[in-house]
Amino acid sequence: MSRVLESVLVANRGEIACRVIRSVRSLGRRAIAVYSEADAGAPHVEAADAAVSIGPAPVGESYLSIERVIDAAKQSGADAVHPGYGFLAENADFARACEEAGLVFIGPPAEAIELMGNKAAAKRRMADAGVPCVPGYHGGEQSDEVLAKAAAEIGYPVMVKAAAGGGGRGMRLVSDPGELATALELARAEARSAFGSDELILEKGIARPRHVEIQVFADDHGGVIHLGERDCSVQRRHQKVIEESPCPVVTPELRAKMGAAAVEAARAIDYRGAGTVEFLLDESGAFYFLEMNTRLQVEHPVTEMVTGLDLVALQIQVAEGRPLGIEQEQIRLRGHAIEARLYAEDPARDFMPSSGRIELWLAPSGDGIRVDSGIATGQEISPFYDPLLAKVIAWGESRETARRRLISALDRSAVFGVATNRDFLIAALATPRFAAGEATTALIDEEFSGGFAPAVGVDDAVVAAVLEYELEAERALRASACVSPALLGWSSTGRLVSYYQYDLGDEVTDLTVSPRGRARYEVTAGGKTCEVVIDERRGHRARLHLDGRGLEACFLLPREGAVHLAAGGRTHRFVNRRMLAPGVEEEAGGGRVIAPMHGLLVEVAVAVGDRVAQGQRLAVLEAMKMQHEIRAAVEGTVRAVHCRAGQQVGADDLLIEIEAAEQEAG
Repeated sequence: MSRVLESVLVANRGEIACRVIRSVRSLGRRAIAVYSEADAGAPHVEAADAAVSIGPAPVGESYLSIERVIDAAKQSGADAVHPGYGFLAENADFARACEEAGLVFIGPPAEAIELMGNKAAAKRRMADAGVPCVPGYHGGEQSDEVLAKAAAEIGYPVMVKAAAGGGGRGMRLVSDPGELATALELARAEARSAFGSDELILEKGIARPRHVEIQVFADDHGGVIHLGERDCSVQRRHQKVIEESPCPVVTPELRAKMGAAAVEAARAIDYRGAGTVEFLLDESGAFYFLEMNTRLQVEHPVTEMVTGLDLVALQIQVAEGRPLGIEQEQIRLRGHAIEARLYAEDPARDFMPSSGRIELWLAPSGDGIRVDSGIATGQEISPFYDPLLAKVIAWGESRETARRRLISALDRSAVFGVATNRDFLIAALATPRFAAGEATTALIDEEFSGGFAPAVGVDDAVVAAVLEYELEAERALRASACVSPALLGWSSTGRLVSYYQYDLGDEVTDLTVSPRGRARYEVTAGGKTCEVVIDERRGHRARLHLDGRGLEACFLLPREGAVHLAAGGRTHRFVNRRMLAPGVEEEAGGGRVIAPMHGLLVEVAVAVGDRVAQGQRLAVLEAMKMQHEIRAAVEGTVRAVHCRAGQQVGADDLLIEIEAAEQEAG
């Protein structure tokens, strides 16, 4: 029997909460947000019709508290709960608690969540249903000795995975038996923190596969369909970064086979609602069941853009007891869509999560461009939550059109104030292998084996200096009385010259800027003279010509003597050293071990007087649901330890001091 859901509580935060709220309201239903103390002014709270506080910032006391979310639903008068993804989305106890409280859970039955949420049990059920599976160990015995024996029998490389997990957490690729013990320790810790269970499984590591998933939908009337595939092969640390639909190498025949297997998987567990069946696709065209996600996926927008369907609206329709109303033969994939995930992380520091205040968020727009975001200028990015800030999606009649549109859209976007992977996304999309549709899960490791730190050049400094000049001149004009704007750039002494000094990597570059008419400048830098013309400047965007070459830039002047610039696929914060107080320099040193981000120290592995080798583990920091090892940059002796296990630390806090071996010898 069907019923209309008049009000829906969205039990999530960030971009997915904003996206679900958008569909709920478009259907004429009431959307209710929940928020922690850290999210009181977050965009998803502003977007909803009503909002309820559910506790402090730590997820265990707010977004992961079943009791508090259920209480919020009752308090707000909601008659349904949409879990989004992450947090409680794949928690069978939460689905049951909703039903017991008289709330409709917009998702699958608790039994399906429970079964597919445990990778070991899911693999066994899929094998029984005839779905091809990756060889591995899915047993209940979890001792290191049993897992080591199983790994040896499977053969290295093996993948260690959290049985109850997803999203790359609790997952480690192990190529050598000597690395297994550490991988098991870290995977268990991550799994326990993220999912409340430290049960692990092992799988055979398949060399250079594609990660291809099938979107399925099922109703309560026997209808089960698939909506085509998504290629999610571009990953780092087993977490998806770029997704697309359709997969460049999937033929109609292979799509039909994979789709049929995914539909059979859903039927085998009496599924209902939206789900995703994930496969590994090898170079021969063979595919293997990986896992089933019993929720909406982060990458669902690419499916929406090629099918024209609103998957959240379809979820609500099914939850109301109505049939899908769509037959398999009616599904047509039109064009191509590619999504890039914008994370708060620093690619130059091995993709460490970053946190802090967003000084400016500039979202792109244009034909075929969609942005799903959960951030706003002025917002604090907390270390308590996943680092996903936004998703930028591009659609085109062809894959190449979609790819070029996405690169252009990312280049017109900017997040200033926290480090992001924007520049890395642009570089990854521009690699010849991705452009040719040849990306596998090995793409990032192989294309960026030396890390990623785009070199900021003299041209970037030239643009920054000109923009800083213009903005400072306008500030001075606003602060002056009875001065005509026509006098900007005029000097009674003739040629007006302004001096700047920027750090460009290991070098310091001196620049001079001289106005040569309205919005026209002569700039000297690095012994070279060039001309810059500002064609248009609106808000925080500018179109310029540098020696006749056109370019676009996003910028921000947060304070005197500093300018943020994003242009040409590079983001950098330029600080004019001429504006620094005398003697102000950044303190650094290989023997000073600082926290790479905000987080919780779960382990401190050394004490004063210990001898440490270069690369030795010193501590483990948990931030944004991941465990990060902090290792020694130098060999030497620990002289001071300024932290303890269980302590919350901030980015750049001094943790440990090591006297380097060469200093001892001296």
